[in-house]
Amino acid sequence: MLDQSDPRRAKTTPAGLPLDFQTHLAALEKLGLLVRVDRPINKDTELHPLVRWQFQGGLPEEERRAFLFTNVVDSSGRRYDMPVAAGALAASPQIYAIGMGRPVEDIGSAWMAAIANPIAPVKITSPPCQEVVIKGDELRKPNGGLKTLPVPISTPGFDAAPYLTATLCITKDPETGIQNMGTYRGMLKATDRLGVRMASRIGGAGGYLHWKKYRARKEPMPCAIVVGCAPVIMFTGPQKLAIDMDEMAVAGALAGSPIRTAKCVTIDLDVPADAEIVIEGLIDPELLEPEGPFGESHGYVALEDFNMSMQVTAITHKRAPVLVSIVSQVTPSESSVIKKVAYEPMFLSHLRDQLGVKGIRAVSLHEPLSNIRPVIFLQFAHGAARSEVMRGLDGAAHLRADCGKVVIAVSEDIDPTNTDAVMWSIAYRSNPIEDVHIFAGRSGGHGPKSGRHDNDSTMLIDATLKQAFPPLALPAREYMERAREIWQELDLPALSPQPPWHGYQLGDWDKAWDEFARRAVAGEWEKSGKETFARRRGGLTPETPARNVENPAKKSDE
Repeated sequence: MLDQSDPRRAKTTPAGLPLDFQTHLAALEKLGLLVRVDRPINKDTELHPLVRWQFQGGLPEEERRAFLFTNVVDSSGRRYDMPVAAGALAASPQIYAIGMGRPVEDIGSAWMAAIANPIAPVKITSPPCQEVVIKGDELRKPNGGLKTLPVPISTPGFDAAPYLTATLCITKDPETGIQNMGTYRGMLKATDRLGVRMASRIGGAGGYLHWKKYRARKEPMPCAIVVGCAPVIMFTGPQKLAIDMDEMAVAGALAGSPIRTAKCVTIDLDVPADAEIVIEGLIDPELLEPEGPFGESHGYVALEDFNMSMQVTAITHKRAPVLVSIVSQVTPSESSVIKKVAYEPMFLSHLRDQLGVKGIRAVSLHEPLSNIRPVIFLQFAHGAARSEVMRGLDGAAHLRADCGKVVIAVSEDIDPTNTDAVMWSIAYRSNPIEDVHIFAGRSGGHGPKSGRHDNDSTMLIDATLKQAFPPLALPAREYMERAREIWQELDLPALSPQPPWHGYQLGDWDKAWDEFARRAVAGEWEKSGKETFARRRGGLTPETPARNVENPAKKSDE
């Protein structure tokens, strides 16, 4: 199913770094890091739960694999010619490193060097990503447009529709002309319409900042959503580089050669020429529509928000493309690995090289359940001055607006990846009245909105559940149990489930969203899209909770 025949197709750099996604898949398969699944798999109910088991099943990190599904069906019985890959970008640090063409320990320095020495992309004509072009009436056929793509449901039982997750969303600053690339989720609404969520919080999306400029100009915002490209290009989105930095040039520096790009068919944006699939469209500058629920990477289901509405103007792809999907939601996940592998050396470099903190040895972003952002562990050499430890704690807490709510320093005999050892160190090596510091005025950051306030703080905190929260962002139990049966039928490695391994409700949920989720797994998500289309409103900021507008009597406590 992998297209290896096109002589125009980019392959690898001399160092072996893959310059398109299918070359990357072939490398994973050669190394025994890819599992092909040729039996029918329902993308709506089985695909993500099956891949999810390697994160929830107690497997060691090194046993996680990429999955390639070659016989994809949906709940209506439709069969797709297009394979689906999941876990192929970062099911493990090893898989991420293969996409980067270098060992895990060299990734941090590679990012720093690439940011400092970008290589501008080159434009080509007749790119592989435009071998097939779908536009006009073809987009609006009852089973055409977006419905031709085997887009999985990430959190069956809770998600309201199939979602594009492994995205590289490209937008352009209308004033400077500089493009920005970000990884934003895309909710299927109709054959030619998507709901797109670009974070509006502090430290959020570059695409949202562009949208604000288009809104002021009363012009629709062009957006190209790339699904599947060379890992070094894809990884620039989650890295969240400066908004005025050309990420394609940073990707070129990582690759050691210019990235081939091509102009879109219907909009004025440049995309990776060797991409698998590109969805082109225009985002309404004023009207937003409800988007969600969707299982988020902070580990809870994101409830309905008013978010951007994108009218699709074209879908282009290779003759034989692979659709790529990322496993996110409760961590560890593919999403958290992508961030952790790059963020840890970034934090260490900031503390050691930029701030000059003496004695800092290592930075560990806590991954299980906490999505790597809120909890950070710092390891210091024995004898490090208390003033240096405090500078390190403060520096880690303030490097990124969405990272470092809880920062803990330990000595070099404590393994910062072992939370039991960290708790032992807290119990016996700290005096709270002297060693615990609490600072107010922190951004709410990345997390569930239920029970949240705009202003947070940096502190050690009792994290027990004390009020209603959205459902846990894992597929509902019935789908995980069915996927486990398939896992066993495929004779995959033995599972040792560790709770939580399925989603369940925690009090903040509406019966209407049950119906959305039921429709989603039944392949009836267009009904929900029609209903949300009728609910569009103007004068709102993206991520405005739908119930705050439509049912203020039940307004969430934000």
